[in-house]
Amino acid sequence: MERHFQKELESLKTSLVKMGSVVEESIATAIRSLMEKKTELAAKVIETDKRIDALEIEIDNAIIDLLALQQPVASDLRFILAALKINNDLERIGDHAVNIAQAAQILCTIPNADLLDEIPKMAEITRNMLKDAIDSFILLDPAKARIVLTTDDQIDNLNRTVIKTVIDQLKSNKQTAECGLEISLISRNMERVADLATNIAEEVIFHTQARVVKHHAEDRR
Repeated sequence: MERHFQKELESLKTSLVKMGSVVEESIATAIRSLMEKKTELAAKVIETDKRIDALEIEIDNAIIDLLALQQPVASDLRFILAALKINNDLERIGDHAVNIAQAAQILCTIPNADLLDEIPKMAEITRNMLKDAIDSFILLDPAKARIVLTTDDQIDNLNRTVIKTVIDQLKSNKQTAECGLEISLISRNMERVADLATNIAEEVIFHTQARVVKHHAEDRR
């Protein structure tokens, strides 16, 4: 019975790693569609969201079965609870990838729609945060997870800069309202992806160290 339970836990982790890989690729493709102005890449991201949704349901069902049939305790229970939250976070990241891709499609139709310098910086940091968060889960590495937590403020600051710059440009008529709106939405969605990557990192720390660091900045040090 114990061996069967451990196999189910490993299967759950494998499924989450697979979903993480799909979501990470979806974000990367959405960013490429934005930077390279390729609508076909954006369409690929939108189509991939169906697969991410299906994986979320599959993982949710596996978690429900484990909780109902195995009655896990201690570390195993923490892992399953963390997996439940990470599964939801990954699905939401997939949704934000779709939002970025859709905004990229719209920007492709706007003449002379130039991205702000902060957007590529946000894209790189966000991708690295997501990768580190997923890697920290795969490796069960709380030190790597804490790197994600300390990086989140950079994205918040860049997002505020983007919003302020867009507002200033709109006031001086340096860009259209439509372009400004889409750039703001892209920035906001990247900021949300960074937040969700931070959530994943927090769950890794919860699982590996039995410590709740959410909303407690002093515990992140």
